[in-house]
Amino acid sequence: MALEVGVLIGYLVIFLAVLLGPFKIHVIEENLEPFLLVCGIAAMTLSGFTEIPGEEMGWNSEIIMESLTAPLHVGDIAGIPIGIFQIVLVVGLIIYKWHAPIHKVIRKLTDMLSVKVLGFLLIVVLGLSSSVMSAILASIILVEVVNAMPLSRKSKIDLTIVACFSIGLGAALTPLGEPLSTIAISKLAGEPYHAGFTFLLDMLGKYIFPGILAYGIIGMFFLGKVSPKDQGMAAADYNETVKDVIMRAVKVYVFIAALVLLGEGFKPIILEYFIQIPSGILYWVNMVSAILDNATLAAAEIGPALSELQIKSILMGLLIAGGMLIPGNIPNIISAGKLGITSKEWARLGVPLGLISMAIYFVIIFVLGI
Repeated sequence: MALEVGVLIGYLVIFLAVLLGPFKIHVIEENLEPFLLVCGIAAMTLSGFTEIPGEEMGWNSEIIMESLTAPLHVGDIAGIPIGIFQIVLVVGLIIYKWHAPIHKVIRKLTDMLSVKVLGFLLIVVLGLSSSVMSAILASIILVEVVNAMPLSRKSKIDLTIVACFSIGLGAALTPLGEPLSTIAISKLAGEPYHAGFTFLLDMLGKYIFPGILAYGIIGMFFLGKVSPKDQGMAAADYNETVKDVIMRAVKVYVFIAALVLLGEGFKPIILEYFIQIPSGILYWVNMVSAILDNATLAAAEIGPALSELQIKSILMGLLIAGGMLIPGNIPNIISAGKLGITSKEWARLGVPLGLISMAIYFVIIFVLGI
């Protein structure tokens, strides 16, 4: 059954607020995490006025617990729960303690390899390894290396955005990389796909590996435009306090909790309309993952009844679009928070790069049928 007009208008208002608010209103940009949390709460409340057969909509204890625990638990190591909050906090404190020798090593690498070569390696190596070390850890390594490189602020932002596209793609190759890949494999574990650990690697590897290499080359192009004056700049001095490290982890916690609520809150729209859309169009519609949790979208859209083409189109659309704006991907959130990248600064490169990437992959998957 179609959703009521008033509910649809409410969702449209929330969607536009999340999409445009950070660009148009400075106070929202400065307080993005609590703003998204408020929007998530509004979306969850609005979903309570909808009815989807077989689905429980609106607030319940399970959703509340998921929003509170999602930032704290993405997996287990030796039986100990590991989450985004803990990783950001612990690694941040380690870097705070030993930032001098860490940055010294990075600067030596820059002198040995040049910023262009180091940028290429950073994008490609982190993209390829994010499926093993996780997108979270890859993004933390990224921002520390970028911060220590002798580049202008614009070049650092460009390099970070391109690298986050690469990390977002590479993390999907195994269930260890990010929640989206874990959910996709669990949804396809039975007949007819019997998805295992290497399922996404086998299905998407031929798209992702060349994409990571292409992003590495693109990153070199942006660094190649840096003037000699910029390349001669000293690397940014480390000036964080323990309070800064803790507050960044807290902001990441709030950010992830907000995305969980936004994703669950918009579930009626996803279930009622998205899953009815043909795969070629859904590929483009999934650009909403630039502001919504792509794991929630994957959970709602992926299922064993889909063809391989449909699965590929859904996943690739979600993965690429996730790099376009800050809320779209965990690496984006961590990197923007650490380097102080604004929504406008991210969108300046993230949106055109994402659209071009979407267009290229659309031709490859749907036109050429590769």
